[in-house]
Amino acid sequence: MVSTVSDNQLIDLEDTNKQSAGFKIKHHHYGFQDFFNFNRQEGKIIDWNKSRNVLVGESFIIGLMAGLEEEIGQASSVIMYNIGYEWGQKDAQFFGEWFPQEYGYDDINQLNLKYVLEAWWWPFISQGWGNWEVDMSEQKNGFMFINIFDSAIAKSLGDVGKPICHIYAGLFAGFFSSLIKKELGCIEIQCYGMGANYCKFLLGKQDRVNAASFWHEEGVTAKDIQKKLQHGEYRK
Repeated sequence: MVSTVSDNQLIDLEDTNKQSAGFKIKHHHYGFQDFFNFNRQEGKIIDWNKSRNVLVGESFIIGLMAGLEEEIGQASSVIMYNIGYEWGQKDAQFFGEWFPQEYGYDDINQLNLKYVLEAWWWPFISQGWGNWEVDMSEQKNGFMFINIFDSAIAKSLGDVGKPICHIYAGLFAGFFSSLIKKELGCIEIQCYGMGANYCKFLLGKQDRVNAASFWHEEGVTAKDIQKKLQHGEYRK
């Protein structure tokens, strides 16, 4: 997802082959001209991994979220989470195909996990989903934290007084569940849509996520939720 594009960024390219299409042969393609192939004649936007993209702006995101809430109320958050979860699972499969080919690895399971995750997320940065930060210091305890800066959803909707990045939570749960082949859950415990500077997600085993969900509904802050989890209070 990318919100804006100017005429001088459009490039007419004949096909999606990286070299013949004019893509620069390098990793981490954050720029428009590095990552996207804008084909005016066919009306297509193809990215580095040969996926078709659609450009949308804030009005589309606001309209989508408002329409869902009007139609199904609070269940809209579940719908967005489930969409994200399915997306994450399919993207994990897709990542397992393009990453080894792109970087020349035979078995990604032998690689440093942080390195693999950064390679997975950089296309999302290029597409406008925001920068991230992954805290795996509590991985051995069955949970981890992900910070998202400039969430496409939260930045579009602004301060609405509640967590709104459910599609991100679903995306993380789906991708990581597929990656490690264990069922994980995810919940947003801090959101730009609640006045915070960035969004924070808890990803982990379901009992950790359930505990965090309960504490969050009780008004516990993200910082205190993190402390409770680190102290093992989800076991009580």
